[in-house]
Amino acid sequence: MNKIKRLIISWIAIAFIVLLATTSSAQAANLPEAIMYRDPACTCCGSWMKHLQSQGFSVKNVPVADIFAFKHEQGVTDDLASCHTAIIDGYVVEGHVPGDDIKRLLAQKPDITGIAVPGMPVGTPGMEMGSKKDSYAVVSFDKQGQTKVFKQYSF
Repeated sequence: MNKIKRLIISWIAIAFIVLLATTSSAQAANLPEAIMYRDPACTCCGSWMKHLQSQGFSVKNVPVADIFAFKHEQGVTDDLASCHTAIIDGYVVEGHVPGDDIKRLLAQKPDITGIAVPGMPVGTPGMEMGSKKDSYAVVSFDKQGQTKVFKQYSF
């Protein structure tokens, strides 16, 4: 009887793993491509790109000679700026924004230009430094330059 129970449990575990893998693949297939624009000399952008990929996004890496001019063209003001700017499904995503916040943005589809993590807070995706974490906010912004807290992270 123990062998039969183990066999049944094994089959259930395998079915569960296959279900999880299929669900993750389906979710990844539904996510739009992230086009990340960055200064060619930036080193932390690759870490954020890996974070997005771990969240199921495909990422296109585009080095830009004058990243600040590009940011201004996208409506990113100096007080919102970070090291890289991504365009995802028509939204501007500035800086080290967590993948879950991007997914929430894409699900809710608010009438805004985008979301940003201004600066480069320690502990944000791509800016990990062990257990050290700065509190920070993901802020939304619109074409008029109005901002609101989209999500607050307090540590």
